[in-house]
Amino acid sequence: MSVAPASLLDVRRDGDELKAIGSGVWTSENADALEQLVTNATQAPPPETHSAQIDLSGVERMDTFGALLLERLRRAWTQEGIEPRVVGLKRRYGVLIQEMSRTGREPHPEPRRQEATVERLGHNMVDIGKDARLLLNFVGATVAAILRMGARPRTFRFTSMVNQIDRVGLRAVPIIILITFLIGCILAQQGIFHFRRFGADIYVVDMVGVLVLRELGVLIVSIMIAGRSGSAYTAELGSMRMREEVDALRVMGFDPVEILVIPRLFALLIALPLLTFIGSMSALVGGGLVAWFYGGIQPGVFLDRLKDAISIDHFMVGMIKAPFMAAVIGIVACMEGLRVGGSAESLGAHTTASVVKAIFLVIVMDGLFAMFFASIDM
Repeated sequence: MSVAPASLLDVRRDGDELKAIGSGVWTSENADALEQLVTNATQAPPPETHSAQIDLSGVERMDTFGALLLERLRRAWTQEGIEPRVVGLKRRYGVLIQEMSRTGREPHPEPRRQEATVERLGHNMVDIGKDARLLLNFVGATVAAILRMGARPRTFRFTSMVNQIDRVGLRAVPIIILITFLIGCILAQQGIFHFRRFGADIYVVDMVGVLVLRELGVLIVSIMIAGRSGSAYTAELGSMRMREEVDALRVMGFDPVEILVIPRLFALLIALPLLTFIGSMSALVGGGLVAWFYGGIQPGVFLDRLKDAISIDHFMVGMIKAPFMAAVIGIVACMEGLRVGGSAESLGAHTTASVVKAIFLVIVMDGLFAMFFASIDM
């Protein structure tokens, strides 16, 4: 039941002191009347007013709305140079009044300024340096965990590794075969289309064989695994971080790197070379079929030319790269997963960063390997 406005707040003059006497119920049910009274009271106090007092001994009940209006009245008189005294406030409302006194006191954030191009470039370089340092730290932690497990082989989670091999290896075979088959078909078609102008159709076999075995086979498979399995690793570990499962492992005395990272890393080290071999063979099959149906090169001629064009070195170059690509993908994916914060936005950002960084490092590593093998004539 609402209270008459006059009984909620009475402002009067007592000599050179201004008094505000509150009574009744200062809650949202009397919001309209109470707000009007406080608005009238916040007007400039009469001249020659040296002090003010707010007497709340008659207030029966107060909620957040009432406390906010009280704070508004107090601040209005303070801005006029009169610091009011609040008396008669029931003890149970003390915390509520203190919280209302803090509202609006937070410093305003500094306005964002436009960074210059050189400054932005500098910040980006610093961020890259931090990421490189974190990557090296995580590599060191992974190597240390492997060495500890080498001293205690029974702690290795073999079952977990087999499960991960099934997920990142066996289940990836269909999509790897499909994509590499299409890549081989495209390479052969484009090669035949352009070589035909010079009457050199047969050299498309050399191009497909060398490119697939040395470069494209391992590169395409690695990029696909980075997008498929690397993102899955990051999302899984990130979700565990959000649910505090990683912290629970540490509390129980387990090393999260040994439990979560090592089985996934070993699974990639085993699965990626096998997928590279399967993908390379699929690409060669795709190239041979296109060469047959589009270029008129019979399968026997294709195989004979392929034997002359490639050697075991071409095959070994691609297979040597595969474990290193797997290590890069696994370490980057797990590192980003363990850096996830407590929000879904952080999970999405680190999953994206995981895929981008892994693909970038895979391509850079492929270029470094190309220069290395060229320098040793392999």
